[in-house]
Amino acid sequence: MAVSRPRVGVAVLTMGDRTPELLALLESVAKQDEPAARVVVVGNGTSLPGLPDGVTGVELRENLGVSGGRNVAWRRLREFGDVDVLVNLDDDGLLIEMDVFRRIADLYEADPGLGIASFRIADETGATQRRHVPRLRAKDPMRRGLVTTFLGGGHALSMPMLEQTGGWPDAFFFAHEETDLAWRAIDRGWDVLYEPQLVLQHPRTSPARHAVFYRMTARNRVWLAKRHLPALLVPVYLGVWMALTVVRLRSPAGLRAWFGGFAEGIRGNGGPRHPIRWRTVWRMVRLGRPPIV
Repeated sequence: MAVSRPRVGVAVLTMGDRTPELLALLESVAKQDEPAARVVVVGNGTSLPGLPDGVTGVELRENLGVSGGRNVAWRRLREFGDVDVLVNLDDDGLLIEMDVFRRIADLYEADPGLGIASFRIADETGATQRRHVPRLRAKDPMRRGLVTTFLGGGHALSMPMLEQTGGWPDAFFFAHEETDLAWRAIDRGWDVLYEPQLVLQHPRTSPARHAVFYRMTARNRVWLAKRHLPALLVPVYLGVWMALTVVRLRSPAGLRAWFGGFAEGIRGNGGPRHPIRWRTVWRMVRLGRPPIV
């Protein structure tokens, strides 16, 4: 019996006044040579503008953060029952090629074990920032391969993988939610692929533009370790990242916010603890990124 071709659904999360950018993105989605089965836009604590025909809008009264908003989009697409692969796109991004969904369907058709496919993020000049390459050796953004995390701005997710892992960690709001999901996927045997031929054009920005960036980054890193690392690795992972932060972060205000978030993570709870297996740790080592850095 022939297996049907994977059907792609698109989710866009918007949290601010980016109507021109959002409509331009949706236009680039509509121009794909293999159309999406469904397109959902979630207004995360914000009203939505008039959307093109065929696009489903969901307005949330409260900003649930990146994780919460993406879970709403996933569950809405799940209700339709005709989506096999979910593609999340930043609302200020742009698909500059018309074959993106076709490439994604090809990838998932060829490999049923593919859980996550990460796009390459490029600015208007075609350049990719080092932080947008999801591996330690990031000099060559065109090097394709299996990785241990992925990019939030543009990625594809297997719907069966989402069902098995339980989706995004709601409590994280934003920061490290992609790594949390990737670790759970890898622990359950799914692959995470960085595919540089899948491109999302995105304005060149810095994550530190958000006022709470340092606090959320530190808090969620602690939660990531507490939720998923074997007990022996938790202090190693957190110690390594504390040392790296002290060396790299030159802003006294940023350091204060970071250590405040670190303390918040120690005191708080980002969700239930389900440590990954040592077999998964070894797999991540072989992929080039042991879960201590």
